Amino acid sequence: MTGGYGFIGAWIIRNLLGRGDQVWVYDLREDARRLRLVLPESEVAKVTFVPGDVTDLKALSAAIAAHQISHVIHLAGLQVPTCRADPMLGAKVNVLGTLAVFEAVRAAGAQVQRLVYASSAAVFGGPDKYPAGAQGDDAPLIPSTHYGVFKCCNEGNARIYFQDFGLSSVGLRPWTVYGAGRDLGMTSEPTKAIKAALLGRPYHINFGGWTDFQYVGDVAEVFVQSLARPYTGAKSYNLRGAVVTMKDFHAALAAVLPEAAKLVTFGTTQIAIAYDLSDDGLQRDLGPLPKTALEAGIRETVAIFRQLQSEGRLDTSDLEVPKTAPVVVTDEP
Repeated sequence: MTGGYGFIGAWIIRNLLGRGDQVWVYDLREDARRLRLVLPESEVAKVTFVPGDVTDLKALSAAIAAHQISHVIHLAGLQVPTCRADPMLGAKVNVLGTLAVFEAVRAAGAQVQRLVYASSAAVFGGPDKYPAGAQGDDAPLIPSTHYGVFKCCNEGNARIYFQDFGLSSVGLRPWTVYGAGRDLGMTSEPTKAIKAALLGRPYHINFGGWTDFQYVGDVAEVFVQSLARPYTGAKSYNLRGAVVTMKDFHAALAAVLPEAAKLVTFGTTQIAIAYDLSDDGLQRDLGPLPKTALEAGIRETVAIFRQLQSEGRLDTSDLEVPKTAPVVVTDEP
């Protein structure tokens, strides 16, 4: 797994270990702090770290061969703020790194039975770019960020690898994923708001409008099931959780933590990504897949944060990180 020490990666590893699978994490450095949020130390110790750069095809291929890797999950990537600040670096990691993964898997031949990679809902443009109603997997891709453009490139390359070499892959497009361990990225603020409210601290979420809240436990399960279920092709699939307004999220948070009603506030800016995305294709081809109700997901997140707090392990440094302004698209010059 590339990017396995990230937020979603930690939850996928929890799921894989729960099934009895062996897990190798290929990354620049070993950093298991997010794993320790959701796993006991005895489980963390089962994960094998393999040092390497995702853009280094030779090292990546050697690692796949040396450890006889049979399934690959590719999560490594730089998020919206970094890609905006340094597009060259963003392209190197997000595009060339993904190409290296596909090349390494192709070179491994039949040894690698499935490749699943993280795309993003950021491949879509703002909601004003689409007709009313839920948009399918094949809706026009009109990204409003470098990050979204890079993800479109990866989806296109996945299609070509299947066309030219018969290499099947599954691309998954998460939206606002929340839960314990979410500490980076433009849509991490709702998770930070949950943590802040638990601590009795005020917190302002920079954006507003509509979004699609997806509980990380569900997203992890989607990745794992995409590894396991029969599949041929190279499609990219929308994920869908609770499509609600920020006002609805605020109400659900206050139902779990009443103090949040006054402590947590939110903005009015609609993030420029279509939020009403259909997951009918995913459920048809790889389902059925779980959907945790928003309030239930918030309640589970609070329970984990409370446990970490009781153990003196609740990290609050992410609450101090400067926020990223949400991307707004205008047709004006």
